[in-house]
Amino acid sequence: MSLRGWPSFTIAPLITIVLASTPAHAIGDGGANGSVDDKGNIAASASSHTRIKVTQVSGPTGGKQGSLSSTNVNWKPPPCWYEPVFTPAQLKAFSETGADGDVSLRQAWDGTRLWTDHFRDEQDAPNYFATPSTANGYKDYNLGKDGYFWRGVAPDLANVDDTSLCGQLMFWQNAGEIPDVPNAPTPQTLAEYAYDKVKVPETEIELKPATKSTVNLPTWVWLDKGTFQEVKVRAELPDTGLWAETTAKPVSLHLEPGTADAETYPASGECKINDDGSIGIPYRTGDADKTPPCGLTYLRATDGNPYELKASVTWQITWTGSDGTGGDLPDGTFETTQNMNVQEIQSVNR
Repeated sequence: MSLRGWPSFTIAPLITIVLASTPAHAIGDGGANGSVDDKGNIAASASSHTRIKVTQVSGPTGGKQGSLSSTNVNWKPPPCWYEPVFTPAQLKAFSETGADGDVSLRQAWDGTRLWTDHFRDEQDAPNYFATPSTANGYKDYNLGKDGYFWRGVAPDLANVDDTSLCGQLMFWQNAGEIPDVPNAPTPQTLAEYAYDKVKVPETEIELKPATKSTVNLPTWVWLDKGTFQEVKVRAELPDTGLWAETTAKPVSLHLEPGTADAETYPASGECKINDDGSIGIPYRTGDADKTPPCGLTYLRATDGNPYELKASVTWQITWTGSDGTGGDLPDGTFETTQNMNVQEIQSVNR
């Protein structure tokens, strides 16, 4: 057995194996080598490619959009989990091509013999990154049985520090069953995976005055109704019956003037998003000397370098799953910045 980039040594009866910190070849959706679809076409991808399908159920789909940033800097989605990869017939078809492929999250096999020895001829195989260290072989790819061969998946494999996580060699699970192993997928796994797949509209606030504020006079900030709507996405893992819906609800707009020489309204800088999706109240003629429900006042003029006004919307994230479970995920924010020039004039025709 030779290790690509490692010293050569022999372990009978296997011939060629690759240990990889990142997968060299893989099994999954899309690519040149790997899994076989229902029509017999071979396809492959790295272990970092998941079969989870995410679709938007509700919310705006047009205009400029972006992903949310979690307000909890310590929160991260699950690093890896297991997914069904092959039916027996698909694995047989793949094995007989002689193509390379990932047999686990960090272990790739070259050529035909490794695949046929283990999955056809019942020969045990070394399982370098999991416990137990040896995996029992299979007879004739489990042809005639109803189920799937499962393997670990990690969207960001480089950041999976613990090699034992999801490192089990590809294994069999009967149809309709979820493996009883650590890091088996759950609805919450899907909900957390979908977190950064939620696309929200950019924060484009209305200002009065629109291009240049004046020292000691308030700048009104508002958004018309319907600007911000609830966004819901659905994540499904094929062949498992597992799904989750992750919902982002806009709750507030936060203003940061870009200088300490400013006041915000409210004082916290948090403008509540109303039930109709609007924020604040539009400026009307005669409101120049009034205090806006959402806005700010600059106390010092700019000197040629504009202040950077940051406007970020906070989105409350919840989820529900196929097994009746559900809960909260960390709030998310989406921020935009615009330049604000402030003039040193005490009165202005508004």
